[in-house]
Amino acid sequence: MQKPKLIVVIGQTASGKSALAIGIAKKFNGEIVSADSKQIYREMNIGTAKPPIHIPQGIPHHLIDIKNPDEDYSAGEYKEDAIKAINKITGAGKLPILVGGTGLYISAIVNNLKIPKIKENKKLRMKLQKEINENGLDFVFKKLLALDPEAACIVDSKNPRRVIRALEIAIVSGKKFSKQRRIGKPLYNVLEIGLNPPAKLLHKKISERIKQMFEAGLIDEVKKLVKKYGHNCKAFNAIGYGEVIDYLRARMSLKEAMEQMNKNTRRYAKRQMTWFIKYNPKAHWTKQKNEAFHLVKRFLKN
Repeated sequence: MQKPKLIVVIGQTASGKSALAIGIAKKFNGEIVSADSKQIYREMNIGTAKPPIHIPQGIPHHLIDIKNPDEDYSAGEYKEDAIKAINKITGAGKLPILVGGTGLYISAIVNNLKIPKIKENKKLRMKLQKEINENGLDFVFKKLLALDPEAACIVDSKNPRRVIRALEIAIVSGKKFSKQRRIGKPLYNVLEIGLNPPAKLLHKKISERIKQMFEAGLIDEVKKLVKKYGHNCKAFNAIGYGEVIDYLRARMSLKEAMEQMNKNTRRYAKRQMTWFIKYNPKAHWTKQKNEAFHLVKRFLKN
């Protein structure tokens, strides 16, 4: 039996993924499934570059605004929700388009990752978070590597949530995290399209986006979120929110916050590309929208 077809659009932050995905959806009767680990949160709109709730182009988006910032959401839960959304779109006779920059979410679907179902251990998490606060993230990451050296290849050492989760799984299960996440049989017939603009252009787009975020009211957005959820909400580890919180707490000037946000975004973009090259070897990398349309047209004909 032929597997359902799925278009996947990947790339670094600010590379133009969302615009391309909307273009494909308009041209080929599709709907979009988000693969962004921050756009899942309600009220975090400006800082996550979230598309408007009422998409001007009339293209339905799935898995946006499904959790509050203080709620946990695992990659395993994402996989289940994304599969439901994709199958629903396919069942309606439309083309599902998975788009986002969260590499683990993309890989969970494209590679049908078998993600360990280990329940959250709040006591252990609090202990590890305390160690991060006192000794730094690198200290805790080294504890993970001591248990599981291969985790260095699959866990983002700069993401405290990912490091804590990997260590939590290893400690609670007594098994290496890297040995529990395995590739399964493909669920879909996938066409992956990657956007990879020149570094100079990408850096310019990142700077412009950050400026637009502040002009659009990012500071007020963060103020409201902090008032409602407090400073230490895990979702506020996202780039943009942490820097503005530091500004609001007088830990840095507004100019410094913007510069730090720019620097952190560029670093994140570099890590994204490293991930995609490693885990998405079949992706077709392009800089042209028309080339992407041609790839989709040819894929759908076969």
